[in-house]
Amino acid sequence: MLRRLTVENYALIDSLALEPDPHLNIITGETGAGKSILLGALGLLLGARSDVSVIKDASRNCVVEGTFDLTGRGLEAFFEENDLDYAPLTTLTRVVTPAGKSRSFVNDVPVQLTALRELGARLIDIHSQHQNLILSSEEFRISALDTVAGNSELQAQYAAQYKLFTELSRRLSALREEAEEGRRNEEWLRFQTEELTAAGLQAGEQAEIEEELAVLENADRIGEALTGLRNALDTDETGVLSQLKTAETALAHIQAHYPAAEEYAARIRSVMEELKDIDSSAAADSERIDADPARLAKLSGRLDTLLSLQQKHRAANEAELIALRDRCAAQLAAIDHGSEEIARTEAALQQAQEKAAKLADKLRKARAKAAPVFSESVRSTLARLGMPDTLFEIALIPAALGRSGADTVQYLFTANRGAQPRPIEKIASGGELSRVMLALKALLANRMQLPTVIFDEIDTGVSGRIADAMGDIIAQLSATMQVIDITHLPQVASKGSAHFVVSKSDGRTSVARLSDQERIGEIAKMLSGSTVTDAALRQARILLGI
Repeated sequence: MLRRLTVENYALIDSLALEPDPHLNIITGETGAGKSILLGALGLLLGARSDVSVIKDASRNCVVEGTFDLTGRGLEAFFEENDLDYAPLTTLTRVVTPAGKSRSFVNDVPVQLTALRELGARLIDIHSQHQNLILSSEEFRISALDTVAGNSELQAQYAAQYKLFTELSRRLSALREEAEEGRRNEEWLRFQTEELTAAGLQAGEQAEIEEELAVLENADRIGEALTGLRNALDTDETGVLSQLKTAETALAHIQAHYPAAEEYAARIRSVMEELKDIDSSAAADSERIDADPARLAKLSGRLDTLLSLQQKHRAANEAELIALRDRCAAQLAAIDHGSEEIARTEAALQQAQEKAAKLADKLRKARAKAAPVFSESVRSTLARLGMPDTLFEIALIPAALGRSGADTVQYLFTANRGAQPRPIEKIASGGELSRVMLALKALLANRMQLPTVIFDEIDTGVSGRIADAMGDIIAQLSATMQVIDITHLPQVASKGSAHFVVSKSDGRTSVARLSDQERIGEIAKMLSGSTVTDAALRQARILLGI
């Protein structure tokens, strides 16, 4: 339930704080005083879209903050899913900057607006006059009936199966579209695949060919250079190796007289080993490298083939050609085996549809069983609200599988004895819709386990004895939950556990909680207008039981 609400710099509100009672809170005030502004601020806290126009003072932020008691609400899983620390006393904060940017917090931890909105929906249900239009919503009508029928688990099972059904339907459509496109492109794909496969492409092949071609094309020059190198190293008497050998021998003869000669000789032997290795490698390369016109022609032709294919297919290298070949082959394989995949998907779709249909049938039976209880509860409440001749019936109409099952649900209504009931959204007046919505709220509130319900002038269009009955029903709701009721009826206002008055002075909206004596004056004012009479004061005391 809502423990405390603070609003700063919102519309006509400079700063206010509201600490509602755990049961029935009445909010009254003259038209234009700011009751709707208060609801607007609360809506902002619960995730409504922000607008820079709501900021009263453009030099500072607009801040709306609400503290909620979550004890027993079963919201621990929500906090865990959103990586938030659960606290029985949780504070929601919404900040709108003068630049129009919005920030949301739960217990001072920044959260996405979607998370704030989801949490807010679990904490407060706001019912305004405009919400009467929700009776036009097929989703609401089915959801309300399912709530009474206790279909939450069955509906979850159906929703999962229907999701699988729709996913398979989309998958089958995509496969069929791919198969059709594949058939149109099959000849081209097959030609591409055969051409690229016949080319015998190998990764890194082009670089190897280019390297070998560079050698073959310069074989004569390379041979000459290698021959010169070998001559320099190993020619008799004048070659480097021969001369170094002579020097090593000379050093060996003087080692007894010149100790450093041994080190020089060792170093020379090391150099000679390296030079011998160079000579050996050069000899091997000289034998291998030969001006081979046939090999040169073959490699040139292969390179021309690779480059031609790259140009044709706009590929940068043979790796891209290989990737293209594999893609074409995969598409061909999909075409060749597409009918098998389509058949498997069709079978899975049929199975999913059958399971969804069975669950939808269970939902229909559960709804049909709950419909009389639902209708009778609404009729009974409406009779208390001065509509004894009301007919209210639930019509379950078979339909194709959809998000909520295989039914459409209509609420059939007439307030006149002997008249044929028709869809409620087409024939009910505003006052009738308000009473029907209150009857629905009374039926659903405990089952939906909402900690706080807010009624925004749900009593529009009623007065007298009916207003008193409406107040009783709202008061009964407040026995098991927190209710905040914005009303203009003294009969309803007198039922409250706490009474707040919204007023406007010097362009500023404020909220004050009334004492018992102040309540007498406020309700008398609601009874008689701006001039409070003694009769109105007496009637106010009677209503309040004071």
